[in-house]
Amino acid sequence: RVVQEAGGPSAKIEIITTASTIPMEVGENYRNAFGKIGCDNVDIMHVRTRQDTLNKEYLQRIKTCDAVMFSGGNQLRLSVTDGGTEFLAIMKRRYMNEDFLIAGTSAGAMAMSKTMIYEGNATRAHLKGEEKITTGLGFIDSVIIDSHFEKRGRFGRLAQAVATNPSCIGIGLGEDTGMLITEGDKMEAIGSGLVVIIDGHHILHNNIGDIPDGNPISIENLKVHFCEKGNGYVISERKFLME
Repeated sequence: RVVQEAGGPSAKIEIITTASTIPMEVGENYRNAFGKIGCDNVDIMHVRTRQDTLNKEYLQRIKTCDAVMFSGGNQLRLSVTDGGTEFLAIMKRRYMNEDFLIAGTSAGAMAMSKTMIYEGNATRAHLKGEEKITTGLGFIDSVIIDSHFEKRGRFGRLAQAVATNPSCIGIGLGEDTGMLITEGDKMEAIGSGLVVIIDGHHILHNNIGDIPDGNPISIENLKVHFCEKGNGYVISERKFLME
């Protein structure tokens, strides 16, 4: 679907391996994966430091590609390395003004939003302060994205993130599953698994602002939606979409 949205097998796709601790291996894995579905115009950017974001070749390539794909790893590496750079600013301008695709998996997906979870113990996520939030890459303002959602039991983690940022919609991505977001508003679930939407706009009681760190949180009227392939959600209308 990434290839399709990027313009087909001839699309120029750049893999950005910043989040990974094994960038060479990860980059080649993605090159091979895209190659198996007929996409042979794939290059890799091993952006490891903020100095790398000044690389003139990388800046030119990011101006001319059809899509970028952020690998998994540690999402904090992405925000620390790319935040505030011209490298990121070019991608944002293209995303806002052109037919330009930005994709990511795992940490690469979690870093897409302005509000980003970068740490949190899922087994203690019902306790205030057991998750850490910072500013992500900021391609979209009004969502918070979590990955490996079912496999790693992260419902409580995303629920707390939404409770502390109720203007945001929580998006929990299952394995082999993604959410395609168009115009920063309309979402479509893709893949074989489940996407969980957590909506905090209608929260009534919420004790998280009044309790000390380490205490259990209490939330009333948190809305939850399950989306399979073809289902979706409109962020501006807070509306569930059927296939």
